[in-house]
Amino acid sequence: MKEQWPALRKDDAELLKELQTLLTGRVEGDPYSDDGSFARNLVNLPPGLRAMTATHWLDVSLTLDSITWHFGNFGEPHLVAETETGLTELGLHELASCFREAKQVVVPLLSQRTEADEDFYDFLKRKGVRQRADELDQLAWGLGNVEPDKSAIYEAWVRYSRQHPERVFGI
Repeated sequence: MKEQWPALRKDDAELLKELQTLLTGRVEGDPYSDDGSFARNLVNLPPGLRAMTATHWLDVSLTLDSITWHFGNFGEPHLVAETETGLTELGLHELASCFREAKQVVVPLLSQRTEADEDFYDFLKRKGVRQRADELDQLAWGLGNVEPDKSAIYEAWVRYSRQHPERVFGI
């Protein structure tokens, strides 16, 4: 199998870099857009690359912000659906469950947010969901980090690539 997919001969760190380079070359568009164009660009990717692209932005959110804040940046419905599907595809079932609950808490409120709502967490407090949002953020940070500076999402990419190379690199 390694002969068919040379990337699998690499160690985990090198394979992750290869995957990131592959995604950079294959994915176009602005994940922050609200028009659905970014998610539409994922449709023609192999299932593994599709999952990796969508979950990359959740990893960014977990690193820089939180799972609840994620929807403020990447709340376009099709990208949210791709992210949820991607977490499941990659075998991150607990994180997918946390993501689903955070989506149920936050997404219905986003349309009520105005320019005056500068602080997202104050907004969540005013809406009466701040405590649950904080709990979900804590849970997601725990699920998203294997150890300091190690991402559960990126580790899942490597594991998935080794288990299902045809779903990443194609046939």
